[in-house]
Amino acid sequence: MEWLKRLNEAIDYVEDNLENTLSYDEAARIACCSTFYFQRIFSYVCGVSLSEYIRRRRMTQAAFALQRKDAKIIDIALKYGYNSPTAFNRAFQSVHGISPSAARKRGIVLNAYPAIRLCVQIAGGERMSYRIVRKSAMRVVGLRTPLAEDMEKNHRTIPAFWAKVFGSDAFATICRLSNQQPRKILGVSIYEGPQKMFYAIAAQTEQPVPRGMFAYEIPAATWVVFENSGSFQEDVQSVFRRFFTEWLPFSGYAYAGLPDIEVYPVCGEFPAAGNSEVWIAIKESEEDEKCGI
Repeated sequence: MEWLKRLNEAIDYVEDNLENTLSYDEAARIACCSTFYFQRIFSYVCGVSLSEYIRRRRMTQAAFALQRKDAKIIDIALKYGYNSPTAFNRAFQSVHGISPSAARKRGIVLNAYPAIRLCVQIAGGERMSYRIVRKSAMRVVGLRTPLAEDMEKNHRTIPAFWAKVFGSDAFATICRLSNQQPRKILGVSIYEGPQKMFYAIAAQTEQPVPRGMFAYEIPAATWVVFENSGSFQEDVQSVFRRFFTEWLPFSGYAYAGLPDIEVYPVCGEFPAAGNSEVWIAIKESEEDEKCGI
C-alpha cells in the first residue's frame, strides 16, 4: 500500500503549491517515479489528467477569491500562475462556463472541485480475470511516435497515430513481421527518460528491421495479463485504472515501470473492438519499499 501513500503525498504537494510555481518533476519525485509515469498513473487512478486536475483546483480557488475579495482579476490570475489575462479567462471559462468578471455576481452558479484524497475502497463484485506469466526478453519492430509528459496530449496523439499507420502500407508490413500465432499487433508505451518517450505500433519478431522502422528490446520480466472483449480504447483505459486501484493494492506485487503492452488481433479493418490483452510488468512487493512505482 506504500505506493498509495506516496501518491497522496504527491497530491499534498500539488495542493500546497496551487499559488506557487508547481513542478511536475517534484511531484513525481515525491511519488518515487518518473514524471511520465506519475502523470500516467495519476490519470488512471484519479480519472482526470494531472494538468486538468491542477487547472480545476486553481480555478476553484480563483472563483472563491473573486467572490470574497475586491482584488483585481489580473492579480488573482497572477496568483494562480497565469501571466496573461486571456489565458486566465480561457482557463476559468473551461471550468466554470463564465468569465471571471461574471463570477463576481452574487447568485451566479460556479463549479467547485474538491481536492482528491486517494484511499482503497472495496466496491466488490466485478470480476477481473488475469494470469501471471514469466516471459524472456522480447524484440519488437515497428513504427513509433513521440509522447509528451502531458497525458491529455498523448490521449489525442495515440489514436491519431493508429489511424495514420493503419491507413498506410506500413501496417501490413508490421502484421507480416509478427512471429506470434495467430498474428498479433502490439501497442507499446515506452519511457527511457524525459526526452525519450514514445508509443510504438509493432510486432514481436526476430526478422530484419524494414527501412524506416525501428527495433526495441523489452527485458525479461514477470507480467500480469488482462484479457478484454469490447471497445479497445475504452477497455485499455479501464484495465489500467482497475490495475492501479483494485488489483495492485492487494496483489503483493509492485508496478515494475517497464513498457506497457497492448495486444491486438491482426485484422483487415481498423482495430476498434474485439478481443485484446493488456500486459503490465510487475515485481515483488518488497521492492516497492525501495521507492519504485
